[in-house]
Amino acid sequence: MNDLAPLLTPEGRALLEEVRGTAPADELAVATRLRRDHPADLVSAALGQARLRQRAAAKFAAADAERMFFTPNGVEQSTRASVAAYRARRLTDLGVTSVADLCCGIGGDAIALARAGIRVLAVDRDPLTAAVARANAEALGLTDLMEVREADVTEVDTAGYDAVFVDPARRGGRGRIFDPEAYSPPLSWAVAAARRAPHAALKIAPGIPHEAVPPEAEAEWISDGGDVKEAVLWFGSGAPGAVRATLLPGPRTLLGRGLPDPEVRPVGRYLYEPDGAVIRAHLVAEVAEEVAGGLIDATIAYVTADELHPTPYATPYEITDQLPFNLKKLKALLREREVGTLTVKKRGSAVEPEELRRKVKPQGPNAATVFLTRVAEAPTMLVGGPARPPEGP
Repeated sequence: MNDLAPLLTPEGRALLEEVRGTAPADELAVATRLRRDHPADLVSAALGQARLRQRAAAKFAAADAERMFFTPNGVEQSTRASVAAYRARRLTDLGVTSVADLCCGIGGDAIALARAGIRVLAVDRDPLTAAVARANAEALGLTDLMEVREADVTEVDTAGYDAVFVDPARRGGRGRIFDPEAYSPPLSWAVAAARRAPHAALKIAPGIPHEAVPPEAEAEWISDGGDVKEAVLWFGSGAPGAVRATLLPGPRTLLGRGLPDPEVRPVGRYLYEPDGAVIRAHLVAEVAEEVAGGLIDATIAYVTADELHPTPYATPYEITDQLPFNLKKLKALLREREVGTLTVKKRGSAVEPEELRRKVKPQGPNAATVFLTRVAEAPTMLVGGPARPPEGP
């Protein structure tokens, strides 16, 4: 889709309505029928947009996705609506009423900011992307609060805004970009822009090294439904140097307290798998303290404890067996327990879950979870299942 304008005409909008919800298997037949009365390029564009809207429903509310416009990169790179709404709430809590959204993409974050009552200047240098963001502001009735500008973000004056939000492009022609200085614009430019504003939020990849975080910034790692989505560097939040992990829905936030690494101890009855945001934020020690546990290995982010202490920041499993890594022994144990549904988790092991599942060939009515990991530096298999709170009297 290189030109949005035809889809915004009455004919284009009517076609979008007609092809809404078209299943992939039906596209050829639908396209053949519609091309009898409409230009072929317009039909292709409408079907392509319908396909993107279906994909976007995983990130945006279905009612929004059906009205919005997308590009392939926009669907891939846009912020999940729940994460954008959470970030907008944090900005409103800081008293922010206007934001310069730099590198706005298709407008996902700007939409969340506008819906929070914040006046937004949304900037992107790509003409099509800016046009899509503008169309989305119109489609969702947010033009009073959301101005879209096609421009180079490095040339935009943000002095009149309470905050800047920067979401640098982290993908290039060869895929993901891991070097923050290879972002577009580079992280150093975004940090400089943040330092000039009263408040700022910089969206970055969750794998950013902690040593790359500026000392005056608060670093937050965010997961949604257990999947780590992003890290955010906050400036002017009143918590310089703070580290937090936030879990959505909720939100639930775990603040770092600068605890030392937990001690390594023998595997107890329970194994806790910390949320990915907790691990990325280096807050496993805070979880270990919360559940009165320790590590199974100095280099592995699994926490073990003798008692069950439910926590939103880690998933508990009850461990029934601890074995040295040996596929024959595991296969025999699973056969004895009649395990047909096997969940395989790994941390610190090179074995691929599908490969293990194929080799042990689980069969039977029962379910189990096996952890391929290291315990006190030795390759180990821990077998068990999700922990359940004890029943009351």
